[in-house]
Amino acid sequence: MSVSLLSLTRPLDTVSGFLQVASLLGLALLLLKAAQFYWHRQWLLKAIQQFPSPPSHWFFGHRQEFQKGRELQELKKRTEKYPCASPRWLWGSRVSLVVYDPDYMRMILGRSDPKSDGSYRLMAPWIGYGLLLLNGEIWFQHRRMLTPAFHYDILKPYVRLMADSVQVMLDKWEELLTQNSHLEIFEHVSLMTLDTIMKCAFSYQGNHQADRNSQAYIQAIRDLNNLVFARVRNVFYQKDIFYGLTSEGRRNHKACQLAHEHTDRVIKLRKAQLQDEGELEKIRNKRHLDFLDILLFAKMENGRGLSDKDLRAEVDTFMFEGHDTTASGISWILYALATHPEHQQRCREEIQSLLGDGASITWEHLDQMPYTTMCIKEALRLYPPVPGVGRELSKPITFPDGRSLPRGMEEGAGPTYPDTGVAIQVFDPSRFAPDASRHSHAFLPFSGGSRNCIGQHFAMNELKVAVALTLLRFELAPDPFRIPVPTPRIVLMSKNGIHLHLRKLL
Repeated sequence: MSVSLLSLTRPLDTVSGFLQVASLLGLALLLLKAAQFYWHRQWLLKAIQQFPSPPSHWFFGHRQEFQKGRELQELKKRTEKYPCASPRWLWGSRVSLVVYDPDYMRMILGRSDPKSDGSYRLMAPWIGYGLLLLNGEIWFQHRRMLTPAFHYDILKPYVRLMADSVQVMLDKWEELLTQNSHLEIFEHVSLMTLDTIMKCAFSYQGNHQADRNSQAYIQAIRDLNNLVFARVRNVFYQKDIFYGLTSEGRRNHKACQLAHEHTDRVIKLRKAQLQDEGELEKIRNKRHLDFLDILLFAKMENGRGLSDKDLRAEVDTFMFEGHDTTASGISWILYALATHPEHQQRCREEIQSLLGDGASITWEHLDQMPYTTMCIKEALRLYPPVPGVGRELSKPITFPDGRSLPRGMEEGAGPTYPDTGVAIQVFDPSRFAPDASRHSHAFLPFSGGSRNCIGQHFAMNELKVAVALTLLRFELAPDPFRIPVPTPRIVLMSKNGIHLHLRKLL
């Protein structure tokens, strides 16, 4: 009997011993992580000691600013209270210096620091490592390879394609006006800009604004905008293995799949078209290739073409950047003009004098609408399509006022303004008059330095075409019951949509 009891207690002792060892190891790991958190936080506190900021929680940082839904308003308060820049804690062991001074901005964007890995890497499952996420020599090779896709000779014929897509959208608006004069425009504009980029950069034919696949892609991009941005702000979602187990992680994975299915269809179709000898002959006779054709025919410095992974990363990147940022820009510009009818009317008169009552617009017209261009730039200043960019210092930096940061610190370059105080809230297109003086880095809707937006001329052309043709056909007014609430995501969105009242012009 005693032997049998002894044999039973031995396994129990073994299990108990194992649990004790596991508990001790777990406690040791917890203490190690706590020590790492403490020492890293102390290093960060020392690094930013020259830059005051609003009070923050030791663990949750400035989370209260994000939860109020007034993040942009809080940022504007910072610009008035804390000169040039101020730290913003995402959580207790991660801080970014938010920069809003033009001189600071010029120093940051004039360097070759890489993108902030802590934030941008979270976009990699979606857009891969294309031009937006790459750094170093590989980025430089891809940038040099793709620059010819935005040559003026390539952009000129795109104006007609842009106009066609805008007219399809405006025709749809005219039909909808028979049901309701109030319209939420952001989704319509997104479908239009996606239609445009598909035709211009990816040699895709037809109207995609009523296509279910396009609508599904637009919804996936909207979901990813929210999901990625929320993940950046959540300390518990940083590890892929844990994020993948959450409902948000599963939604992210599904949205990425939908986005990839869309871009895979585009690539597959173009490859099939290029099997035709007649289509190949057209390509050979072109002086400059379109974006996708450049990728398909590219030869890197090792003599090999792009891998399928690299190809899709560039297509995913430009499919997103080429439609979502311009959709944001156009939507907010139309809202700004709706809320300032005197400027809207002056733009309309300028466009009417240029185009008459007809709706044809050409490359030559784009430089002949100075006041409309001034209003577009002022709207972009107030409502920047990309609210911020991030960098990680590869070496220490000392700013013009003597304050400095060590290597390894993150910087977030927020929107900058040519003025401070109440004046920055006023819609004043004269800021961009030809004779107006302005700091070179006070207005950067397409970023600056060597990593500025490669498609900025394409985007600006599309903004002008969309605004000009819209003002020729509709008078815009805000919906007083649904004022949009600007919400920074990867691009600037509205918490409640952008609703306008449209009146068809005779």
